[in-house]
Amino acid sequence: MDLKDISIQSNPTIPAKDSKFLQQNPHLQSDLDHSSFDSKNPPSPELIGACVHCGFCLSTCPSYRVIGKEMDSPRGRIYVMDAINNGEASLNQTSSQHFDTCLGCLACVTTCPSGVRYDKLIAATRPQVERNIPRSLPDKLIRSLIFNLFPYPNRLRPLLIPLFIYQKLGFNKLIRSSKLLDKISPRLAAMESILPEITVDSFSNNYPNIIPAEGEKRYRVGLILGCVQRIFFSSVNMATIRVLTANGCEVVIPKSQGCCAALPEHQGQTEQAHALAKQMIDSFVNTGVDAVIINAAGCGHTLKEYDNILQDDSEYCDKAKEFSNKVKDVQEFLANVGLTAKLYPLVEEEELTIVYQDACHLLHGQKISLEPRKLLLKIPGVKLREPIDAALCCGSAGVYNMLQPETANELGEQKVENLLNTGAELIASPNPGCSLQIKKHLDLQGNNMSLMHPIELLDYSIREVKLNLKK
Repeated sequence: MDLKDISIQSNPTIPAKDSKFLQQNPHLQSDLDHSSFDSKNPPSPELIGACVHCGFCLSTCPSYRVIGKEMDSPRGRIYVMDAINNGEASLNQTSSQHFDTCLGCLACVTTCPSGVRYDKLIAATRPQVERNIPRSLPDKLIRSLIFNLFPYPNRLRPLLIPLFIYQKLGFNKLIRSSKLLDKISPRLAAMESILPEITVDSFSNNYPNIIPAEGEKRYRVGLILGCVQRIFFSSVNMATIRVLTANGCEVVIPKSQGCCAALPEHQGQTEQAHALAKQMIDSFVNTGVDAVIINAAGCGHTLKEYDNILQDDSEYCDKAKEFSNKVKDVQEFLANVGLTAKLYPLVEEEELTIVYQDACHLLHGQKISLEPRKLLLKIPGVKLREPIDAALCCGSAGVYNMLQPETANELGEQKVENLLNTGAELIASPNPGCSLQIKKHLDLQGNNMSLMHPIELLDYSIREVKLNLKK
């Protein structure tokens, strides 16, 4: 089904309790005595009750736009949550699939005129699914691989050498052209398809604990390296350090930091998320930093939610609140404190047209939109162009493009078309997952348009490095 062929229609007549709705979806009523939400933080009836079923969320929901079913929209999922709470529907294999199709992009939260906190509702529902619904063996295996590998850089790093050889010998091109992996496992094929290029920089892990500011020190900031970010996007971390120090920041990088917990938190892996969040908080104790800087949108949103994630932990709830209050996206931080370093043009020509790709957890989760654009426009000669459907998810959504590849592919294809249609020469993307998803679909469309993190562009501008744009 093509995104462009979907006719979006809101139905404001669906009430909170509608027997016809359940009659039309009998799978929700099966095994009513078999499974319901357990007593550990089920979706709040008060938050559910805030939904007036107006349907404004439908046109902004990426899963609804692709799948085209009410049950795969925020309104539909909220109805199912309410029905399960009231014993009118069952939390079973089928109903849980509608929660799995949610990207967690939070566009509905931005759009909702009633202020429904769908983000809190889906965050409460996903752990319920993980605790109470058995996964199929293939699903268990792929999820086990993801959650036991991606959040741990020390486990990822040994894979760099075989992956480097795999790419250099051209096996990746052979696998993709043969479509063999797609037939064996579409999810593994999706995982392989977004594998970034392994470079010499990927093997680097020698970050100093403290990097002094250039010139007068204005701030002392901590830097979170990320897990996938530090392995596959080390150039973004290095650019972040250079830009911060060039603008009067002393940068502190605790060695004990690990994953921010975004990946397990978004997928309902509560215990793992809590453990990783506590480790992150502990790593910044007694560092004396004015702010904790993150350069990945998805990570930043979770880091700012630590006070909610650990609110029931008596030992860490206050620490989490203090930590979250210090977290700043690097673009947010620089836009607020101001740049002191001189900026130079990125190209020899008079101007460079850039299209900025809004990452969902930056735009909808952290409400950061103007700051990245303002920073880019400070670079001499930069012109910005805006894509159609800028607020619609690209389909990455953490690991969604690996767990729900079909829906993710449609979203990625449409996102890239919209970006290319701007006629821009370069894409600026502030999140590693978005960058991998967009790069994949650029390649599938035979386009090698340049894509960089905004902080890399600022770094080039400060160092007077000219871009070599791909044509």
